[in-house]
Amino acid sequence: MRKTPVLTVATTLTLTLVLAACSGGGGGDETTSEPRAEGEEVTLGFYTDKAAWEPSFEAMNAVSGENGLTLDFTGYADPTAFDSFVKQSFRTDSVPDLFTWHTGAQLGELVEQGLVAETTDLWADAEEQGLVPEGLIDNYTFDGKQYCVPLNVAYWPVYYNQRVFDEYDLEVPETWDDLMTIADTLVENGEVPFHQMNIIFEFVWFQALLAGNDPEVYQGLQTGEASYTDPAVVEAMETWKQMIDDGYFVDPGVTTDPQTLLANGDVAMAYFGTFFTGQLTDIGATSGEDYGVFVMPNLGPDVENRQMILETGPLCVGVGSQNEQAALEYSAWWMTDDAQNAWSSERGDISFNPNADVADPALAELVAQVTAEDSGITVQQRYLEANPLPVYTLSTELFGDFVTNAPDPMPVLERLQAEAEAYWAEQD
Repeated sequence: MRKTPVLTVATTLTLTLVLAACSGGGGGDETTSEPRAEGEEVTLGFYTDKAAWEPSFEAMNAVSGENGLTLDFTGYADPTAFDSFVKQSFRTDSVPDLFTWHTGAQLGELVEQGLVAETTDLWADAEEQGLVPEGLIDNYTFDGKQYCVPLNVAYWPVYYNQRVFDEYDLEVPETWDDLMTIADTLVENGEVPFHQMNIIFEFVWFQALLAGNDPEVYQGLQTGEASYTDPAVVEAMETWKQMIDDGYFVDPGVTTDPQTLLANGDVAMAYFGTFFTGQLTDIGATSGEDYGVFVMPNLGPDVENRQMILETGPLCVGVGSQNEQAALEYSAWWMTDDAQNAWSSERGDISFNPNADVADPALAELVAQVTAEDSGITVQQRYLEANPLPVYTLSTELFGDFVTNAPDPMPVLERLQAEAEAYWAEQD
């Protein structure tokens, strides 16, 4: 995704634009439900793997309810169970009106099967109104058409414990050498520099190290144009292993929540998406006092731009759902300034809408830094969404073992390359 300056002109979609966007004109897929009658109130069945976000969505009902649209929330805590439910629901008469999913290859699978409603008109209106940043649309585009809308976005900075940094007179690093000096200082004083996990986010240090070592190779893995045995990839993995061997990371199997570990100073730094701010806020940690954030320095000293990973999750409308047209109307409303200002305030997080206020000063500064026209920062897709699903799935096993046992990196990379070659051979 390309970076874009923050837009400062507040705009909203008019009701006329919303209804036009939901009318199916301009090549949208046929829908089975009727448009909502004027003044009609509709409750939409909403299914998500973000069970912990229920209070936030309930709060949003008070805002969307003013337009006659509310969500009936069903949250899954088990992502695997949720994915199975969604796929199975399309074989029944209970297709979800709205549901969350994943961008990248996993969304592409649903698009290919004709299971999610086209949103090309919604995106055209949103881009015209300045409600989405340049390039975000790429995550939702398949064969020149758009599907779903962004539920949220998250940048991936490094969070650090302010008290630990103050205790050892540490400053925010500008270079990789600076970061390693900080880590050495912490280890010498009996502190743990970094958080790391062997489940769910086992891949994130790979993406940080490789994107910051050779951005073109990082992108090349996503298209099959680069190899997992490329020297830049090997160097990133060897650096990761050395960091593990040097005691830079917490035990990756620890069950304590990462926000608690950071807030307590059990780890000094944690590499997470900006959703982590909400998790810290939930346990009483205060931005600017208890913790701060900084952009990960590049491993490669010759890489000109800093690399910022961005993830985005979609909000999708099920084709053939009972309230398909009303769900598309909700999707159009979701991208407006009113909706995203309310969402950002409720979640304490950033929004994809560049006009939305960011309440947290540290995140506001981060967004301004990343999106400034002369930022010197390149935005990259998260590894999970950017790579072929079979390769990512294998990586969860291999990286999970790697962060736990720190084996020789080459067999790991050779297995990933074999999986990648098999995948790309089938695409020819």
